[in-house]
Amino acid sequence: MIRHIVMFSLIATDEAQKDADVAEVRSRLTALVGAVPGLQRISFERDLGLVNNHLDVVLVSEHDDNAALETYQAHELHLAAATFIGAVTGPGRAVVDYVA
Repeated sequence: MIRHIVMFSLIATDEAQKDADVAEVRSRLTALVGAVPGLQRISFERDLGLVNNHLDVVLVSEHDDNAALETYQAHELHLAAATFIGAVTGPGRAVVDYVA
């Protein structure tokens, strides 16, 4: 299994807007489970906000193997979700993929 982790900062400064953006991204991403072959699980969660300088949100997805991760990354539903994510997140992000 491959675990794919991506961390982002949100553009919004208003807490209610941040919550709305997270809920919309989560909805779009969770709809991919069952629609994208090899995608086992996906979550999108907001940082607790207890420590300064943390990124705002994290995406964690689990894929059967690297081929399934590549399928996910190129899938039209993922690309549509990624477009929305790009509209609500800042330019910086951190990504880690590893065998779990």
